[in-house]
Amino acid sequence: MRRITVEELEQMAPDSRVVVDIRPEELFRKGTYPGAVNAPFLAPELREEFLEDPRALDGILQDKEKLICILCHTGSASAEAAEDLEELGYNVCDVEGGYRAYLRRSLEEKASASEELAKERIARAERSIIKKFRKQLWTRFTKAVTDYRLISEGDRIAVCISGGKDSMLMAKLLQEIQRHGKIPFELVFLCMNPGYNADNWAIVQNNAALLGIPLTVFNSDIFDIVAAEEHHPCYLCARMRRGFLYANAKKLGCNKIALGHHYDDVIETILMGILYSGKTETMMPKHHSQNFEGMELIRPLYLIREKDICAWRDYNDLHFIQCACRFTEHCATCGGAHASKREEVKRLIAQFSEEDPVIAQNIFNCVRDINLRTVLGCHKDGVYYNFLDDYDG
Repeated sequence: MRRITVEELEQMAPDSRVVVDIRPEELFRKGTYPGAVNAPFLAPELREEFLEDPRALDGILQDKEKLICILCHTGSASAEAAEDLEELGYNVCDVEGGYRAYLRRSLEEKASASEELAKERIARAERSIIKKFRKQLWTRFTKAVTDYRLISEGDRIAVCISGGKDSMLMAKLLQEIQRHGKIPFELVFLCMNPGYNADNWAIVQNNAALLGIPLTVFNSDIFDIVAAEEHHPCYLCARMRRGFLYANAKKLGCNKIALGHHYDDVIETILMGILYSGKTETMMPKHHSQNFEGMELIRPLYLIREKDICAWRDYNDLHFIQCACRFTEHCATCGGAHASKREEVKRLIAQFSEEDPVIAQNIFNCVRDINLRTVLGCHKDGVYYNFLDDYDG
């Protein structure tokens, strides 16, 4: 079975080949190779059904003589699909590195553009925050900063950059309020490389350059450490990443770290706690670190909806990594078959919201205005309250 690089694909005459992207339609719509057609039925979890009746592919191929170039997210699933198609007699090849390799190449070209073009791209992204998406992004951001007192005079905030859409938008919002707000404070854009593969790491750095975000980078071996964990690698990874970020932020003289959790993360956490832990709790807009004295965590995107972040991303033709973890190459987010509990809850909330648009707000409200007369009990700092404590009083 033939394998080609993205560079070799681009050197081919467009009329001599057809690029077939086998990722889910949702990911295909967010970004794909120019001119590609979508065939999610060739993905691993659906291919067995396709092999029993391969006519589905004929419906999207106008010319069967063309070379079929199979594309997935990383190049692993596409190789298997290409082998199956070759056995069926198709003229086929596999694109090494998949869409991720194409995205890296595309962003490198944009990052190497002229200084004037680079400045205009940054200015466009910044203008869209203040003008086009003012109500959805800027107003909600400033409300969270004000209502929850997230920023104080003299703060030195480590803005934690993961490389995804949320942390990148958070960085731009904080840049804007630093330039135009009344409170003087400092920003450090802290980015950890816990062991990303070369493509993901290049994508993170190129996107930061495209948006005018000056990264302060440090390396860690978290991915190597977590590789040996069998049962809860994501939990261990998250805790270790948080600890590394706190420690490095403190070394840089910061008193706060800012994370890019948004409104949908908040309500998903509430519902996950109820369904899977029997608890009514959520992410807080800010809290003091228990392990790093004098450090505080803030969440400036606390009131911003994820769909509005996506709209800003798409309006500015930005393409971020979905999931940079090398252990989740086959998760649902990256085009695989396995969805996390959070993904399942996200879909559940979306389903309910289609029937009643106030569902999301109601979930949020259930931790914002609790009536202690209607709960059996609660506790704070080791002090417990039971409704019988003052029932007769």
